[in-house]
Amino acid sequence: MKRTTKSAICTFMLAFALVSVSQVNADEFIIPFDEGVACSDFALTLKVTTSDHYVVKQWTDEFGALVRMLTAGKGNDLEFVNEETAATFKIKGNGSVSHTTYNPDGSSTVSTEGHNVIIFFPGDLPAGVGPSTKQYVGRVVFTVDEYGTFMLQEVKGKTTDICDALSE
Repeated sequence: MKRTTKSAICTFMLAFALVSVSQVNADEFIIPFDEGVACSDFALTLKVTTSDHYVVKQWTDEFGALVRMLTAGKGNDLEFVNEETAATFKIKGNGSVSHTTYNPDGSSTVSTEGHNVIIFFPGDLPAGVGPSTKQYVGRVVFTVDEYGTFMLQEVKGKTTDICDALSE
């Protein structure tokens, strides 16, 4: 899965072009992750039921380049499936706000508050943060470099490790 794909998914989930996204209907889509991508010990499937209760506002500079984006509202309903055991973990959409600042070097800084899920891939930073899929209730700040590598900066609040929950 390409890093740009990951960035697109996270942007949408906070408010990926995925090769293997399956459209279930107009309001649902499925994203499969191979073992070792979103969870270290098993393949994970994510079913997203989209919400239309959110707003996206974008700001551009004088040249039309995107410099900031705000996404706020009710999130999507999410269902995570452990493909080995068929265990499921469901999350109803809750409120969240995400502020993304696009930096001149091609990186971005994201600050989220509320209920958010972030999928860290192998190679994300700090070392050992990925692969993992976590639900955060509180505040999370991370940067994304021009190659799509996430760098977790700050976590305040409650964290639920969805991979661990699906392993039980």
